[in-house]
Amino acid sequence: MLSRWFNPLRSAGRDVVVAVAHGYEAFEAEDWPRAGDLLAAVAPRVPRRAAKAVWFDAALAFKFARDWPRALETGKTAVTFVKRGAEEPAYWNLGTAATVLHDWETARDAWIGYGLAPFAGTGEIDADLGPACIRLADVEEVVWAVRLCPTRARVINVPFDPSRRFGEVVVHDGAPSGSRTFGEMTVPVFDEVALFAPSPTATLSVLVTAGADDLSSLAASFAGRKFGFEILASRVDLCACCSRSSIVQEPRDFAGEQQLFLAAPEPDAQTLLTAWSAEHPTTRSWTNLHPA
Repeated sequence: MLSRWFNPLRSAGRDVVVAVAHGYEAFEAEDWPRAGDLLAAVAPRVPRRAAKAVWFDAALAFKFARDWPRALETGKTAVTFVKRGAEEPAYWNLGTAATVLHDWETARDAWIGYGLAPFAGTGEIDADLGPACIRLADVEEVVWAVRLCPTRARVINVPFDPSRRFGEVVVHDGAPSGSRTFGEMTVPVFDEVALFAPSPTATLSVLVTAGADDLSSLAASFAGRKFGFEILASRVDLCACCSRSSIVQEPRDFAGEQQLFLAAPEPDAQTLLTAWSAEHPTTRSWTNLHPA
């Protein structure tokens, strides 16, 4: 990585060149905290024509390290070397760090600096930027979500991993890593970088028996109350490589005995299940509703 900055650094002293080299050695080794520290320390001494890259990579290293205060601090300097409104990634990284830290004034200015139209109002951004998919950190599960701002989204699936919840708000990266197609809709997959707001809605498990199309009716009743609904048999496990490719998801009909994950207060879930089964008691039943 350092080789591309050799010419811009020729006018710098040997100690600066060595310090930059050590910073990029740590960067290439993915030792993010050390890379950020080394690059941020030497960046003020680097000639201006090389400073843009060093400041950007210092902020990026702190972002990868999830050291958000340092990412914000160095990101504010990194954007002074780039043009506003030109979709420079330095502004995107600054907006991400500011969002994680709830620094809405900086985040709003960063999105404008990146080249986006100003968001209405002040404070926390709560827009509707449409659907996307999010690859949850640690569990590597891809879920559907609705984007609230350029880097935040609310999960609208019930995750299969019970450590995660329907309704969580996550901060995600700006570069897609795959796509998902359902019907005529194709959306990008973004990687989660931080949990912004946990969900108070725990995941419930229930065993149901259903006839053809019966589960569609139950899913609609939960969706109508803005609750979560997931059929465990719909889960598809992919290797890391395939998960980051373009995947087409086909609608399927499930019948017979099925285990479901639900996201709703338990009394509400019980009410909806009871009403659903009462409509067609010969083909619909449920049992063993409990926390997953």
